[in-house]
Amino acid sequence: MKIEHIAMYVNNLDAAKDFFIKYFDARANDVYHNKSTDFKSYFLTFEDGARLEIMNNPEIKDLKKDTTRPGYIHIAFSVGSKEKVDRLTEQLKSDGYDVISGPRTTGDGYYESCIFGIEDNLVEITV
Repeated sequence: MKIEHIAMYVNNLDAAKDFFIKYFDARANDVYHNKSTDFKSYFLTFEDGARLEIMNNPEIKDLKKDTTRPGYIHIAFSVGSKEKVDRLTEQLKSDGYDVISGPRTTGDGYYESCIFGIEDNLVEITV
């Protein structure tokens, strides 16, 4: 069994698409638009075949994101090496994204950093 895809609502669909393309080498399909509901989405595909659906609907409520609440908390990307973790973390920081931890080796042995990415969604960058 495998996870087919993960989905997330975003306020700015094109900005979210561009974020994942720029920093994580995603490929996007053509936008899907349901004209009767104004729902729009892109499927983003990553190098290993993992997929993320980013979606927008005018009725979504933009609630404050709390990193200690129950539910899905972050998305993690393996970039292949400590050097790439360091480099991408620094690039994101230089581009104005908040780094909330790392790069560091965690107690369970992961080398990672965590940033507040597009629309303050938590993104983990690991080896």
